[in-house]
Amino acid sequence: MDEDEGLAARFEQHRPRLRAVAYRMLGSPADADDAVQDVWLRLSMSDAEQIDNLDGWLTTVVARECLHMLRSRRRRREDPFAAHLSDLVVIPDGNLDPEQEALLADSVSLALLVVLDQLTPAERLAFVLHDMFGLPFEEIAGIVGRSPVAARQLASRARRRVHGAEIPSPDPDLARRRRVVRAFYAAAWTGDFDALVQVLDPDVVLRTDFGAARPPTVVRGAPAVAKQARAPRGGELRPALVNGAIGTLISRDGRPFSVMAFTVAGDRIVRIDVVRDADRVHRAASALLNGTTRTGR
Repeated sequence: MDEDEGLAARFEQHRPRLRAVAYRMLGSPADADDAVQDVWLRLSMSDAEQIDNLDGWLTTVVARECLHMLRSRRRRREDPFAAHLSDLVVIPDGNLDPEQEALLADSVSLALLVVLDQLTPAERLAFVLHDMFGLPFEEIAGIVGRSPVAARQLASRARRRVHGAEIPSPDPDLARRRRVVRAFYAAAWTGDFDALVQVLDPDVVLRTDFGAARPPTVVRGAPAVAKQARAPRGGELRPALVNGAIGTLISRDGRPFSVMAFTVAGDRIVRIDVVRDADRVHRAASALLNGTTRTGR
């Protein structure tokens, strides 16, 4: 093995962690892959023998690349609803192969991504690197160009936003989550209001994302959400895992219409995320129909 092949092999050992960092920073599998590829290009053009701590060097470079990408996004926003829309990570529901298992483990809920997208780039970086990956504030400070005390404050502000959003933790039992969602659809299909209320948490949240053209809508409470739950006419449901949650691609008259993701805790649905943005819905449909494991940009 020559020197270049050896360096490539060492980089591949770090790729999964780098991609996990980049995905949580950017909320997009495709953008995360781009960031990691840029890190490889930087490494291949560097004098790797002079890098004492390769893991630390790679983490710093990918974090700086993600910070640059996040800041570029914010500069491109021209109206209040032109926020970055996180890509959907969609996997056909069923027997998962090793790649799909890895992608499921690496996914981040839509609810958390919504909150992370509301943070400043520096807050998001500090929170992701410290709270999710355990980097010390001394290292984070050098990446964001602040003091360690300021970096700690960034993470603290972000943490308050995340905790204040009260993002529900899903039940770890995937089979139980499937049963609860099936009960929801059975009740919705027959229009059984009482059965719908029974399967919904009293404080359930229904959030519908229409894309950048209009703000999302939010409905709270089991009775209000149950009134919204009606099986679509001419609808076809295709089971999927959406950002780690039990979900469904809904088509109307053969055309992709929406994607739903259910957060289940115990025997109740505590959150429903609906995506009606046409571009992301069509990419999700393409991923499911083609048997791929995620949507692109």
